[in-house]
This record gives sequence, C-alpha cells and structure tokens, in this order.
Amino acid sequence: MEIDVPVVNLPRVVIIGGGFAGVRLAKQLRGKFQVVLIDKNNYHTFQPLLYQVATAGIEPDSIAFPLRKMFKEYEHFHFRMATAEDVIPGENILRTSIGEIKYDYLVIATGSDTNYFGMEKLQQNSMPMKSVSEALDLRSCILQNFEKALTVRDLKERVRLMTFVIAGGGPTGVELAGALGELKKHVLPQDYPELDFRRMQIHLIEGAERVLATMDEESSEASCKFLKELEVHVWTKTRVTGYDGKTVTTDKEEKFETATLIWAAGVKGNKLPGLDPQAVRKDGRIVVDEFCRVKNSENIFAIGDVACMITESTPNGHPMVAQVAIQMGARLSSNLRQMEKKRTMQPFRYKDKGSMATIGRNRAVAEVGKWKSQGWFAWLMWLAVHLISLVGFRNRVVVFFTWFVNYLKYDYGIRLIIRPFIPKPQQLHKEEQKQEHGVHQ
Repeated sequence: MEIDVPVVNLPRVVIIGGGFAGVRLAKQLRGKFQVVLIDKNNYHTFQPLLYQVATAGIEPDSIAFPLRKMFKEYEHFHFRMATAEDVIPGENILRTSIGEIKYDYLVIATGSDTNYFGMEKLQQNSMPMKSVSEALDLRSCILQNFEKALTVRDLKERVRLMTFVIAGGGPTGVELAGALGELKKHVLPQDYPELDFRRMQIHLIEGAERVLATMDEESSEASCKFLKELEVHVWTKTRVTGYDGKTVTTDKEEKFETATLIWAAGVKGNKLPGLDPQAVRKDGRIVVDEFCRVKNSENIFAIGDVACMITESTPNGHPMVAQVAIQMGARLSSNLRQMEKKRTMQPFRYKDKGSMATIGRNRAVAEVGKWKSQGWFAWLMWLAVHLISLVGFRNRVVVFFTWFVNYLKYDYGIRLIIRPFIPKPQQLHKEEQKQEHGVHQ
C-alpha cells in the first residue's frame, strides 16, 4: 500500500523524525520542496527538560508541541504518524508501518535511544528517560516508591524504596540527581511527614574520572560541590555492571540496594534497516560525509544524533546534542537547494555555542567559549536559554510561571500518579498469565 500524498511539481523530501534536526530542516525547506515528515509521535519533544517532567517539576504538555500545529501554515508540507521500517535505496522507496512512499531525497533524523551495552537484565529492570512516556513512567515510579515505603514494616525494604541510583554523570544524570536532591530537601518531607528522609539516598555513578567530563574541570568540580550540598553521593571511576531489580553491582566493591536504577549512561543511534551495512556503526549511528550524505549513497542523508561525521577533529563524530542537530538541519536545507540548482554544496562546520547544566535552584555551570560561570548567574543563563528554546508561546509562559511559583514556594505541584507504573518483569508476568488464561478457556 502506498501512502497517500498529493503529487506536485516539486522535489519530494521525506524526513524521518520530528526532533530538533528534522524540524529545523522542514522549516527551512518551506516553499522549495514538498516535505513529508514521518514520526511515530504527533508532537515534537523538548528533550532537555524531560528530567523535570520525571521529577514533577513541569507537566509533559509544556515540553511537547503538536507537529501539525507547528507547520499548519506551510504549503506542500505533509505529516504522517508512522514508524519507518526500512528503505529500498535502489528504488527510492521508504517502507513504513502505514505503507510505502517514494522520495527524491530521504533524510534520516531518527535521533538516539538508550544504550544498555548488551546488558539485557539491566535493561529489563532499569528506568530509561529518552521520551515523554518514559519520563512519566519514572515520575510515577518515584512517587509509588514513597507510597509503598509508608506501608512496609521492614526497615531495609523501606530504605531500598527510598534509594535512587543514577548511572551516568553527563548533563542528564547530573540534572536529574540535582532535581531529586531538591525533592528530598524541600518537597517530599511535606508530602510524607511519616517518613524519615534522612534515610533517602541518591547515588550518581560515573565511569569517567569526573562528572560532566565534556566540560571544563572547573565546571565539573563546581557541579560536584553543588550535588554534595543537595546530599547526592557522587561515585566516579565506577561503572554499573548489573541490576537485578534489587541490587546494583559495579566494577568495584560498591553495591547499592535500591528499587530504582535510572539509566543515563549511554545512547545509541536509531538506525534504519536497508542501508549499506558499511554505513552503519555498531552503536547504531550512520556514517556520513561532510555534507551529511550517507556513505555509499547519493540522495540519502542523516542528521542529528543518528549521524556520525568523522573528521580529524571529531574522530568519533560530533557530540549528540541539540545544537549539532539544529545546525545540521540548517546546513542540509541549504545544500539541498544547491543540489537542485546543480551548484556546489557547502561542508558542515559545527559552531560550538557552549554547554551548561543546572543542579537545582540557584546552582548551574555554564561555558561559552573561554567564558565560564558557576552558581546563580549561570543558573539564570540556563533558565533563559531553555525558555527561549521551547517551542510555542504558550509553553514558554506555562513553564516560566511554573518555575516562578516553584522558586517562591519550593513546592512542585504536579506530584500526580496519573497512570501507575508497572515494572517490566511484572508486565511480562501479567501477559503470561493472560496467555495461560486464554489457553485454559
């Protein structure tokens, strides 16, 4: 079955993925191409604030924006909610869950997913945080743990429920640990006065020598200081090797008894079947040239997290961050116009606009070129950058108002278990029971 898209006298660009890269490209191709955007969700997610959804700081609809609304005034733009299944390069056909579609240019902007490095048991028992649904699951899991802690009599089990281990000391892990630290100090004791929050433990585990290893050492030290002020235990040069749902094991002697392991220790590319195997790395990222063109192809491109552009300065590809994705989308839009005009394309050059991470209220680290800041001013910068980057006026207003109230009252007001979280092992057990019940019937 073929996807129903009007035929027009314009070259067709099919974009897979409505993330930072895909959205920027689609916007800048306006009027010159027919754009077909395919995504499994009907919204764009502002991923840098997922951790605040997970820790009840903001609601998920504040960081999500409908793709159809974003492009409602764009001519020759079409959105289809579907999952890309594979590509047939020789026929210029993309196969999806709702049918096939022909393309003149195919752009893979599928982003990244959680990488468990082959540890299946850990994957089954840990909590990822790469999507809105996963962030909501984590929020429910955190709150359910405290509800259960009120009912158990065994002190060890209560402590286990009140212990949180975060694997990965990058920006996501550090920001999440800081948010949990603030919940412990200022918010949760008001909700659960019967619990002794001196027993709540937050552990951040990082395999490198320091947290925020991609930033300057001064920023790393400042972030560690801020985390310790929030009573977060930081473990460096330590790698998580397993988790059975109760005990986190590491490559050192340390073990952690916990009901919740949050996995932020690795990502991999969301690859697309059908490409030349030589173009796809073991980590799922797609090898591209300096024009973002997929290796051994002429009209297939990859941008954003899934793209791996190997150069002398980036032997492992560019960092998997939003700014790289946005800039790749912008450069590719220009190059596609050049291709249509039979002109020379311009190579992609990443302009690093800096890095920043927040560790709770009034605590952040920021680096812009040689300029560095830690503390209150860096925190204000972080707030401003993230507010401006949000899609939609309504989202900016809602998030600003929520942050303002939280700052004044230290009271995150969204501590709701809307949909209870069921761990994967329990989900599998219930499915098996249903199957057995069906067989008996």
